[in-house]
Amino acid sequence: MENLEILKKSLLFSGLDEENLREVAVIATKRGFAKGEALFTEGEPANGFYLLASGSLKLCKVSPDGKEKVLHFTHPGETFAEAAFFGDGKYPAEARALEKGEALFFPREAFMGLLERNPRFSLNLIVSLSLLLRRFARQIEELTFAEVPARLAAYLIELAGKKSTTFQGITYLDLDMKKGELASRLGTVSETLSRSLKKLKEEGVIEVEGSRVIIHDMARLTRMAGK
Repeated sequence: MENLEILKKSLLFSGLDEENLREVAVIATKRGFAKGEALFTEGEPANGFYLLASGSLKLCKVSPDGKEKVLHFTHPGETFAEAAFFGDGKYPAEARALEKGEALFFPREAFMGLLERNPRFSLNLIVSLSLLLRRFARQIEELTFAEVPARLAAYLIELAGKKSTTFQGITYLDLDMKKGELASRLGTVSETLSRSLKKLKEEGVIEVEGSRVIIHDMARLTRMAGK
């Protein structure tokens, strides 16, 4: 996929016109990565930021004793490390690949040059950043006020909308991350996630077979999610 087409799928650049997008596409470079590879580590100088084109990543912090805390999962079309780029110039967390993929890298000097030369570009980018902030505010609200079973139900419904198989009213889907990572994604711990899955299973809403989830009652799951 060409750089311009990748940019058009990004929320950050959604407020830019075709001319601005072409300017950004020119300075972007592609970087491929393998599963388990770190694109950058915490404290490393932030020489630019990224847009994920394919694959998936997790942004995490690792404690001195080796424990990992996942801050965010990044999916295609999303940018990451912008805070470091516009902030103190150091990456505040590690970016590690969950699967093989590719990202666009925007070098600091070239990108700042675009901002300085083109005021309209800067204004359009501010509009896009405000949309991103609004989306994150919704996510924080969901994590703050929703109970874990409701968050889990909402996640399963979202995942089912992306990739699932339905046969005779039963929906089959595969979790796109390990259960420990999913717990972090939902703002909880593995034990609480396991209890929530068990609760949904006991109520006949779902079944769990390894990483596969079978949804027997989508209508009830939707009600649980508050949809």
